[in-house]
Amino acid sequence: MEQAALFRWLQVRHPVAAGLAYHVPNGGHRVKAVAAKLKAQGVKAGVSDIVLPMARAGFFGLYIEFKASAPHSAVVSQSQRDFLHDVAQQGYKAAVCRGLDEAIKVIEAYLASAPTVVMVQVGEGR
Repeated sequence: MEQAALFRWLQVRHPVAAGLAYHVPNGGHRVKAVAAKLKAQGVKAGVSDIVLPMARAGFFGLYIEFKASAPHSAVVSQSQRDFLHDVAQQGYKAAVCRGLDEAIKVIEAYLASAPTVVMVQVGEGR
């Protein structure tokens, strides 16, 4: 519910960011056959819940591992910590946010930072 509220807030407060941000639905319990099929299609344990592909403050984008606020908060798994470390090594900002308020603070601070200057190369498809 908190993550859904975050996306509603983002739509109102930062509509451009809301158009780019997305949730990665990697979690959840699935029948083994479905889980195997999804794994074959690229689903990976530990991938962060929210991605904001907007370059800011020298970073290429923001990855958030979203945990519910207490008393419903869960631990950050080793695969989640490893993923956050790995994307940070690739130039992304990586954060764990516990609850709506913390996620809003992280996103507000990130979006308030100066855009990262990137070279845009237009491919043949455009």
